[in-house]
Amino acid sequence: MIPTPEEHFGINAGKVYWALNEEQPLTVNQLSRETKLRKDEIDGALGWLAREGKVIITSDKPLKFTRL
Repeated sequence: MIPTPEEHFGINAGKVYWALNEEQPLTVNQLSRETKLRKDEIDGALGWLAREGKVIITSDKPLKFTRL
């Protein structure tokens, strides 16, 4: 069964959320290695989490993320 777009993004967002460690912000590349998701899937998941207020950017060069 093919997941709905909401299910697809939600599943990926969950993987990214749990990969983020409050003590160590991760880059997109690190998240990709940790979750085995492609960069475009990471981007979608981070967008989902940002929209829900569950992730923040901790540095801008390179971008690093952590969860709230």
